[in-house]
Amino acid sequence: MQMGDGRFDSQRIMDLAQTLAQRAVLFDMAALTQTHHTVVSAIMFGALSGSGVLPWSREVCEHVIQSSGKGVSASLAGFDAAFLKASANGSAETVATPQTAKSDATPIATLPPALQNMAALGMARCLDFQDALYAQDYLKKLETLVNTLNPAAINAETEQALQTAARHLALWMCYEDVIRVADLKTRPERFERVRSEANASAQDVVRVVEHFKPGLDEVAAVLPQALGQRLLSWSQNRQRKNLHMAMHIRSSSIWGYLMLRALARLRPWRRNSLRYAQEHATLHIWWQTMCAVLPRAPAFANVLAELPQVLKGYGDTQARGRLNYERLWQTHVQPALAGNINMQEAAQQLQKALQDTLADPEEKLNKSYQGKPVLWLKQNQPT
Repeated sequence: MQMGDGRFDSQRIMDLAQTLAQRAVLFDMAALTQTHHTVVSAIMFGALSGSGVLPWSREVCEHVIQSSGKGVSASLAGFDAAFLKASANGSAETVATPQTAKSDATPIATLPPALQNMAALGMARCLDFQDALYAQDYLKKLETLVNTLNPAAINAETEQALQTAARHLALWMCYEDVIRVADLKTRPERFERVRSEANASAQDVVRVVEHFKPGLDEVAAVLPQALGQRLLSWSQNRQRKNLHMAMHIRSSSIWGYLMLRALARLRPWRRNSLRYAQEHATLHIWWQTMCAVLPRAPAFANVLAELPQVLKGYGDTQARGRLNYERLWQTHVQPALAGNINMQEAAQQLQKALQDTLADPEEKLNKSYQGKPVLWLKQNQPT
């Protein structure tokens, strides 16, 4: 259940409907139900009929209501009110499309058909991660990439590259931070999954304890950019960068749940955070490179689109992933962009290096530092 009276954020659901639906019909059905003293099914039936999606006429719908013989007058009145709301001549507040809801939105329908399903999934993920503007930003990035291609030149290889890029763009934009983790850990479906995995009955009490080990990196990541950078500089100067604090929070308790929900509520601040600035600075370079490479080297762009796979998690895991990403970029992407290697050969080399890194990221990261000397210090014997 959500906080307060148990309802989800209405604006988020409306934004999602207006963004993804071909035509969204939205109005207060509960109010009409109370006004006409009928049941909500009559209101929903009228909305469906008024929207024009049913394969039969309004008269047929009204005849069905009359033949039921139960609350006919009230049901017909509610049906009629909802029909007018949903019809083209109804109230302007009720009918919204992606084009009319946001004039600057980029409709999914303008993208290549092979990309539209992935784009819809990516938008839904970005909306769940941040907000509707974030989802629109994701869609605009996809349009920028598609516009680099000649529509007549789009083939199976470029479609695959577009789909892969769209998938990893959404995953990267929805990176994991402590705000996201707190949100996911306190969702109703997560508690239901835990109960199911524990084979708990309805009468059983299930206690869920979350194990956290936040370090200064995680704390700095959610702070405003300038403040977070100062905290990192302080930790490096004091050699406390690896300082962590073990925490056990019982999310099934009132106080534990409220603590995590308070952290999840920091989502509107995320755009000003240090981690947001770091991620989007690197993401911007990757996406610009994708736009430059895809028209002339689809094979290399297909592999380049998979490169963000090495960026995972947060804290130490995220730090290792970033080092691996920088290593792959410097050793394989930059030489290809500089023209020092054939793009087809570069694609094969980058593919192999990426697979090896994903198979054992620790080993690949350690090997990249083989040239550094190891100093052996003699231990002083106690006197």
